[in-house]
Amino acid sequence: MNYLLKDISKSFEGKKVLSHLDLTIRENEVNALVGPSGSGKTTLLRILMGFVVPDSGDLSALKGKRFSAVFQEDRLCENLSAVSNVRLVANDKAKVIQALRQVGLENSLQQPVRELSGGMKRRVALVRALLADYDLLLLDEPFKGLDEGTKDKIIAYTRLMCKGKTVILVTHDIEEAKKLGMTNLITLEL
Repeated sequence: MNYLLKDISKSFEGKKVLSHLDLTIRENEVNALVGPSGSGKTTLLRILMGFVVPDSGDLSALKGKRFSAVFQEDRLCENLSAVSNVRLVANDKAKVIQALRQVGLENSLQQPVRELSGGMKRRVALVRALLADYDLLLLDEPFKGLDEGTKDKIIAYTRLMCKGKTVILVTHDIEEAKKLGMTNLITLEL
Protein backbone atom coordinates (compact mmCIF):
# COMPACT_ATOMS: atom_id res chain seq x y z
CA MET A 1 0.00 0.00 0.00
CA ASN A 2 1.16 3.52 -0.75
CA TYR A 3 0.22 6.79 0.92
CA LEU A 4 -1.25 9.16 -1.67
CA LEU A 5 -1.17 12.83 -0.76
CA LYS A 6 -2.89 15.25 -3.10
CA ASP A 7 -2.85 18.95 -3.95
CA ILE A 8 -0.72 20.10 -0.99
CA SER A 9 -0.13 23.83 -0.98
CA LYS A 10 1.41 26.09 1.63
CA SER A 11 2.33 29.77 1.65
CA PHE A 12 3.95 31.86 4.32
CA GLU A 13 3.18 35.59 4.26
CA GLY A 14 2.17 35.39 0.62
CA LYS A 15 5.23 33.40 -0.48
CA LYS A 16 4.35 30.01 -2.01
CA VAL A 17 6.47 27.22 -0.56
CA LEU A 18 4.47 24.24 -1.86
CA SER A 19 2.06 24.52 -4.77
CA HIS A 20 -0.47 21.79 -5.62
CA LEU A 21 1.97 18.98 -4.76
CA ASP A 22 0.84 15.40 -5.41
CA LEU A 23 2.99 12.87 -3.63
CA THR A 24 3.19 9.09 -3.39
CA ILE A 25 4.97 7.72 -0.34
CA ARG A 26 5.79 4.05 -0.76
CA GLU A 27 4.95 2.02 2.31
CA ASN A 28 7.71 -0.11 3.88
CA GLU A 29 10.35 1.55 1.69
CA VAL A 30 12.85 4.40 1.89
CA ASN A 31 11.47 7.47 0.14
CA ALA A 32 14.10 10.18 -0.48
CA LEU A 33 12.95 13.78 -0.70
CA VAL A 34 15.48 15.99 -2.45
CA GLY A 35 15.54 19.52 -3.77
CA PRO A 36 17.35 22.81 -3.37
CA SER A 37 17.23 24.78 -0.14
CA GLY A 38 13.92 26.61 0.10
CA SER A 39 11.99 24.10 -2.03
CA GLY A 40 9.71 23.10 0.87
CA LYS A 41 11.20 19.80 2.05
CA THR A 42 11.14 20.60 5.77
CA THR A 43 7.79 22.37 5.43
CA LEU A 44 6.37 19.22 3.86
CA LEU A 45 7.61 17.10 6.79
CA ARG A 46 6.12 19.57 9.26
CA ILE A 47 2.79 19.33 7.40
CA LEU A 48 2.91 15.52 7.43
CA MET A 49 3.47 15.53 11.21
CA GLY A 50 0.67 18.03 11.79
CA PHE A 51 2.92 20.85 13.03
CA VAL A 52 1.93 23.07 10.09
CA VAL A 53 -1.53 23.22 8.52
CA PRO A 54 -1.49 23.24 4.71
CA ASP A 55 -3.49 25.85 2.82
CA SER A 56 -4.98 22.99 0.80
CA GLY A 57 -4.49 19.32 0.24
CA ASP A 58 -5.68 15.85 1.12
CA LEU A 59 -3.62 14.17 3.83
CA SER A 60 -6.30 11.67 4.81
CA ALA A 61 -4.01 8.74 3.89
CA LEU A 62 -1.95 9.59 6.98
CA LYS A 63 -4.86 9.83 9.40
CA GLY A 64 -4.12 7.89 12.58
CA LYS A 65 -0.50 7.19 11.64
CA ARG A 66 2.26 7.43 14.25
CA PHE A 67 5.37 9.39 13.37
CA SER A 68 8.92 9.37 14.65
CA ALA A 69 11.37 12.00 13.48
CA VAL A 70 14.88 13.31 13.46
CA PHE A 71 14.71 17.05 12.91
CA GLN A 72 17.46 19.27 11.51
CA GLU A 73 18.15 20.26 15.12
CA ASP A 74 18.50 17.47 17.68
CA ARG A 75 15.68 18.46 20.08
CA LEU A 76 17.15 16.58 23.02
CA CYS A 77 16.62 17.23 26.73
CA GLU A 78 20.02 18.75 27.45
CA ASN A 79 20.09 17.91 31.18
CA LEU A 80 19.22 14.25 30.64
CA SER A 81 21.75 11.56 29.76
CA ALA A 82 21.84 9.83 26.40
CA VAL A 83 20.11 6.81 27.96
CA SER A 84 17.40 8.95 29.59
CA ASN A 85 16.73 10.83 26.33
CA VAL A 86 16.14 7.60 24.44
CA ARG A 87 14.12 6.09 27.28
CA LEU A 88 11.57 8.86 26.74
CA VAL A 89 10.32 6.68 23.86
CA ALA A 90 11.67 3.21 24.70
CA ASN A 91 11.12 1.46 28.03
CA ASP A 92 13.63 -1.37 27.62
CA LYS A 93 16.80 0.06 29.20
CA ALA A 94 18.99 -2.84 28.05
CA LYS A 95 17.83 -2.33 24.46
CA VAL A 96 18.50 1.42 24.73
CA ILE A 97 22.02 0.85 26.05
CA GLN A 98 22.72 -1.73 23.34
CA ALA A 99 21.55 0.68 20.62
CA LEU A 100 23.66 3.55 21.97
CA ARG A 101 26.69 1.25 22.09
CA GLN A 102 26.06 0.22 18.48
CA VAL A 103 26.39 3.86 17.41
CA GLY A 104 29.63 4.35 19.33
CA LEU A 105 28.36 6.03 22.49
CA GLU A 106 29.38 3.35 25.00
CA ASN A 107 31.59 5.80 26.94
CA SER A 108 28.93 8.52 27.13
CA LEU A 109 25.78 6.67 28.22
CA GLN A 110 25.21 8.59 31.46
CA GLN A 111 26.66 11.97 30.46
CA PRO A 112 24.20 14.84 30.18
CA VAL A 113 23.77 15.43 26.46
CA ARG A 114 24.74 19.08 26.92
CA GLU A 115 28.31 17.73 27.39
CA LEU A 116 28.29 15.71 24.17
CA SER A 117 29.67 16.84 20.83
CA GLY A 118 27.32 17.73 17.99
CA GLY A 119 27.91 14.41 16.25
CA MET A 120 27.27 12.49 19.47
CA LYS A 121 24.02 14.38 20.04
CA ARG A 122 23.01 13.58 16.47
CA ARG A 123 23.46 9.86 17.15
CA VAL A 124 21.37 10.08 20.35
CA ALA A 125 18.57 11.83 18.42
CA LEU A 126 18.70 9.17 15.70
CA VAL A 127 18.63 6.25 18.15
CA ARG A 128 15.67 7.85 19.93
CA ALA A 129 13.74 8.13 16.65
CA LEU A 130 14.60 4.60 15.58
CA LEU A 131 13.53 3.01 18.88
CA ALA A 132 10.20 4.85 19.03
CA ASP A 133 7.01 3.10 18.01
CA TYR A 134 6.04 4.51 14.60
CA ASP A 135 4.33 3.92 11.28
CA LEU A 136 6.38 6.53 9.40
CA LEU A 137 9.93 7.62 10.16
CA LEU A 138 10.78 11.14 9.01
CA LEU A 139 14.48 11.96 8.78
CA ASP A 140 15.39 15.59 8.05
CA GLU A 141 19.09 15.60 7.16
CA PRO A 142 19.78 13.07 9.93
CA PHE A 143 23.47 12.51 9.15
CA LYS A 144 24.63 16.13 9.09
CA GLY A 145 27.52 16.89 11.40
CA LEU A 146 28.92 13.35 11.27
CA ASP A 147 32.41 12.71 9.94
CA GLU A 148 32.58 10.41 6.90
CA GLY A 149 33.66 7.25 8.76
CA THR A 150 31.04 7.68 11.44
CA LYS A 151 28.41 8.66 8.87
CA ASP A 152 28.83 5.42 6.93
CA LYS A 153 28.50 3.34 10.12
CA ILE A 154 25.40 5.27 11.23
CA ILE A 155 23.77 5.01 7.80
CA ALA A 156 24.35 1.23 7.86
CA TYR A 157 22.90 1.02 11.39
CA THR A 158 19.89 3.14 10.38
CA ARG A 159 19.31 1.01 7.28
CA LEU A 160 19.30 -2.13 9.43
CA MET A 161 16.97 -0.62 12.06
CA CYS A 162 14.40 0.71 9.58
CA LYS A 163 14.37 -2.25 7.19
CA GLY A 164 10.79 -2.90 6.11
CA LYS A 165 9.58 0.42 7.59
CA THR A 166 8.19 3.47 5.82
CA VAL A 167 10.88 6.16 5.80
CA ILE A 168 10.98 9.65 4.34
CA LEU A 169 14.56 10.93 4.16
CA VAL A 170 15.24 14.59 3.41
CA THR A 171 18.76 15.01 2.09
CA HIS A 172 20.92 17.06 -0.24
CA ASP A 173 23.18 14.05 -0.71
CA ILE A 174 21.73 11.43 -3.06
CA GLU A 175 24.57 9.05 -2.07
CA GLU A 176 23.23 9.03 1.51
CA ALA A 177 19.83 8.09 0.17
CA LYS A 178 21.29 5.27 -1.91
CA LYS A 179 23.28 3.93 1.06
CA LEU A 180 20.11 3.99 3.16
CA GLY A 181 18.37 1.84 0.53
CA MET A 182 16.23 4.43 -1.24
CA THR A 183 13.65 2.95 -3.58
CA ASN A 184 11.58 6.07 -4.30
CA LEU A 185 13.08 9.44 -5.24
CA ILE A 186 10.85 12.50 -4.83
CA THR A 187 12.22 15.78 -6.18
CA LEU A 188 10.91 19.19 -5.14
CA GLU A 189 11.63 22.24 -7.27
CA LEU A 190 11.76 25.90 -6.31
